[in-house]
Amino acid sequence: MTVQNKVVIITGASSGIGEASAKLLAANGAKVVLGARREAKLSQIAADIRQHGGQATYAVTDVTKAASVQALVATAKKEFGTVDVIFNNAGIMPSSPISALHVDEWDAMIDINIKGVLNGIAAVMPEFTAQRHGQIITTSSVAGIKSFPGAGVYGATKFAVRNLMEVIRMESAQEGTNIRTATLYPAAINTELLHTITDEQTSAGMKQLYETVGITPDAVARVVNFAIEQPVDVNISEFTIYPTKQA
Repeated sequence: MTVQNKVVIITGASSGIGEASAKLLAANGAKVVLGARREAKLSQIAADIRQHGGQATYAVTDVTKAASVQALVATAKKEFGTVDVIFNNAGIMPSSPISALHVDEWDAMIDINIKGVLNGIAAVMPEFTAQRHGQIITTSSVAGIKSFPGAGVYGATKFAVRNLMEVIRMESAQEGTNIRTATLYPAAINTELLHTITDEQTSAGMKQLYETVGITPDAVARVVNFAIEQPVDVNISEFTIYPTKQA
């Protein structure tokens, strides 16, 4: 039960849960491959990991573009020879009431939170199927298991992820390809997600909640590490991560 030498691709790796997961996994011996849109951040994180004795590489990645995610997988194979895990972590949360009709933000959430995950799955599925093992971890949200006013479209994208991941697990078991899945449902975790909320009333309420009960992304990173280190015949498929203080 170890992450040692596992090759782990992480999207949304330039901050928050992705950055924390990359650093923890690398510290524990994994070989991490970072993908996000901000090259300066990726370069710095990879350099920090290497400075502390870890192994890391990166590629600028836009998860809404299938070719970009395929290139990230190619980078992993070129640098480390294989892929064991993809952590589909990229996401945005511009929550608002449906009646506010922030339609452009709806489209962006669908493109990143659903299509971005699908692009990650499509990029690794041929590899995982051929080698008959692999793991797909995806960040959903507590809004993917509960309904919250002000988060209708965001929640819809996260409910979709929940269904998608469970179907992959079931189909892989039927097909004998041994692909494990894990879906994460974080609650109030202090990340840059809050910066994507443009609706003033929603933003104010969320900021107050997070300032009161929010915890650091390291909490989720430890769960990611735990999911990966399980034996290959064990699939723990869902993790809900709440701050203890959050009702």
